[in-house]
Amino acid sequence: MGRFLATCLSGVLFGAGVTMSGMVNPMKVLNFLDVLGNWDPTLITVMIGGLAITIIGYRAAFAKGRPLFAADFQLPGTSLIDTRLIGGAVLFGAGWGLSGYCPAPAMASLVFGNSQSYIFVAAMAAGAVLMRLAQRHAPTTKELAEVEG
Repeated sequence: MGRFLATCLSGVLFGAGVTMSGMVNPMKVLNFLDVLGNWDPTLITVMIGGLAITIIGYRAAFAKGRPLFAADFQLPGTSLIDTRLIGGAVLFGAGWGLSGYCPAPAMASLVFGNSQSYIFVAAMAAGAVLMRLAQRHAPTTKELAEVEG
């Protein structure tokens, strides 16, 4: 129950922060990317604030030795930079730049009833389902490494 409440509280806190910073408004992001036009640098302060909180949070969490509601930390098993990672980053960046929405702010913006956010979230969910289906039939990174090696 504690894990569920912590998850809900974290989500509400994150959603409130994203909303208060204006990041649920796609024009905030699009204006940040428009450096030769109506440039809005406020996204930089949001990024710096998020990075600072992340650094402090990670240090505090790892200093405890284990998470509060789990036996151990769930960390990535690899630091491999492969075509899947690069392709995912390119798709994420293209979607973000074209729509002005990042997944979390898009989810938070649903409460405002904006049809654009509903369309974005539906497209994001469809993309996630398609990726899951594609992964079922694609070789894993380990399998590819064995073939190449």
